[in-house]
Amino acid sequence: MPALSDIALDQLFREARTHRWWEDRAIPDATLREIADLAKLGPTSANSTPGRFVFVVSREAKERLRPHLDEGNVRQTMSAPATVIVAYDTEFYEKLATLAPNSPDARSWFAGKPEAIERTGFQGSCLQGAYLVMAARALGLDCGPMGGFSRHGVDEAFFPDGRFKSNFLVNLGYGIAEKLHPRQPRLAFEEFCAIA
Repeated sequence: MPALSDIALDQLFREARTHRWWEDRAIPDATLREIADLAKLGPTSANSTPGRFVFVVSREAKERLRPHLDEGNVRQTMSAPATVIVAYDTEFYEKLATLAPNSPDARSWFAGKPEAIERTGFQGSCLQGAYLVMAARALGLDCGPMGGFSRHGVDEAFFPDGRFKSNFLVNLGYGIAEKLHPRQPRLAFEEFCAIA
């Protein structure tokens, strides 16, 4: 397959930024569904797909989220058209008969093994949340991923049965570019990479 154009690479990486200020413009439900449909295509361990997304868009749902946000994240989250709770299902292995049909014993790799469940659930939801960010950018949205919130509080408010565990949040919308600060530095290749 050919490499993506510079325009596409700019949109996904070079010019993409973490936004904190948003236009007052709703995101259609169809777009949220398209984001999820793209994000679910990324690889996860054994195709376990443990990530679960809650698109928080209603005023009532935003108010349930508000008390669990760190103070510095309240304004940007409450004004975002959507906030995604990226979580993971602690019983993701129950869907492996469907998701991993070529590995009929895949459920046994996780069932009753809390360390394997936690590692795979957390790791997979990190990947799926990153795919969500890239899918949203590919569809013309801006993103503001963040970790400044009470996981315990969000889990009690949105997942009271304890099955799902929140990982991080992603604000979605149409960012106001004029409010961005200059991009912060990144490490040089030699500072974070090696070719062995």
